[in-house]
Amino acid sequence: MSLTVPVSYWAQYAWLPHPNGPVVEQDVLITTGPDGRIVRVEPDSGPCPSGAVRLDGLLLPGQANAHSHAFHRALRGHVQVGSGTFWTWRDTMYRFAGALDPDSYLELATAVYAEMALAGISAVGEFHYLHHAPGGARYTDPNAMGEALIEAAARAGIRITLLDTCYLSSGFGAEPTHPQLRFSDGDAEAWAVRADALKPREHARIGAAIHSVRAVPAEQLGTVAHWSAMRGAPLHVHLSEQTAENDACLAAHGVTPTRLLADHGALGPRTSAVHATHLTDEDVTLLADSSTTVCMCPTTERDLADGIGPARRLASAGSPISLGSDSHAIIDPWEEARALELDERLRTRTRGHWTANALLRAGGEDGHASLGWPEAGRIEAGALADFTAITLDSVRTAGPPPRLGAEIAVFAASAADVRHLVVGGRHVVRDGVHQLVADVPGALRSAIGALDC
Repeated sequence: MSLTVPVSYWAQYAWLPHPNGPVVEQDVLITTGPDGRIVRVEPDSGPCPSGAVRLDGLLLPGQANAHSHAFHRALRGHVQVGSGTFWTWRDTMYRFAGALDPDSYLELATAVYAEMALAGISAVGEFHYLHHAPGGARYTDPNAMGEALIEAAARAGIRITLLDTCYLSSGFGAEPTHPQLRFSDGDAEAWAVRADALKPREHARIGAAIHSVRAVPAEQLGTVAHWSAMRGAPLHVHLSEQTAENDACLAAHGVTPTRLLADHGALGPRTSAVHATHLTDEDVTLLADSSTTVCMCPTTERDLADGIGPARRLASAGSPISLGSDSHAIIDPWEEARALELDERLRTRTRGHWTANALLRAGGEDGHASLGWPEAGRIEAGALADFTAITLDSVRTAGPPPRLGAEIAVFAASAADVRHLVVGGRHVVRDGVHQLVADVPGALRSAIGALDC
């Protein structure tokens, strides 16, 4: 993603850091360097100078999609027929998982990551457990599926943190079911050996994940946590998404999933707990006191009828909040951000739990930090040159004054309002058109149609 020559971008308006909190400035000239970082940010610079790339609308940091299962994008529509629960939805998910190989996953993930770019997402955290061939047979390259995801992100022009996921059990010590055999390495030590072979790239970093406390036996949780700690790598985990998981954990271990993770050293500032929907008061304290990030995925949590997680309580207690699109019921970071506030309004019947600035931080700086990209998520000198521009003249965004840009972005805009995405100084989306994937809808149709599910 490095540039060969510096490029300057001129933003009509930009959401910039300020000692008293971010503010919207106008006529902002941003100079990027050959290393893909921002060299200078100059507000009130006057008209767009000759040679600078003009970005009309409101410039924001590129958004971090902190929790993704790329292959779930193929389920869109299929899982909206009939009724059921998370567990019936999962059966359909396994069917699609069984149809993928490295080549078809590369095609699908490239299209999905290109869709993310069109929505203003510059980095994705891919929670990756689809490791082996159906039935558990190993590919010649044991990381062929993970390498496909890393290559897909490169082709789509975005950054990726591959969260290689340990998944060993169908539930608290039970053997994997047949669809789950391709997820499992047998034990955590074998998982660690395979994960060791994954190497970071300029656009890719490697992290770890515990699928859930039901999928990794308690005595092996520490192995995954230690692997992460030794590398200073992010560690993510699905946590208490369903009450059934909590009940089963209490029956098996006499403690909640959060306490089980804490007892095995899996919480901390590098850890992100995904969903965290059904927590006790002690769980909230354990997460906050350990500075564990909580990744909320509101569009998936409502799509799967999971429930509304205690995001406001967690943030108030001290847990950073990030956002993800998870199952990709839709891919729209602005919708994820506003859903955090709107869901809390439904629960409490009061308004004003999150400011727009706080929600943009969750999708930007805190989301990138949770993925191991702490130098991203801010438009300032020294940060990665990753930013996105939304139009201020669509039927959704027209009318309010630009000084309310944060509020417009969070509470009115959609993915359809994204006009530009720059990643590492490279113009990936220009005037709403992806510059690397010529026909994103066509790529999605082709990749999903080839699965024949």
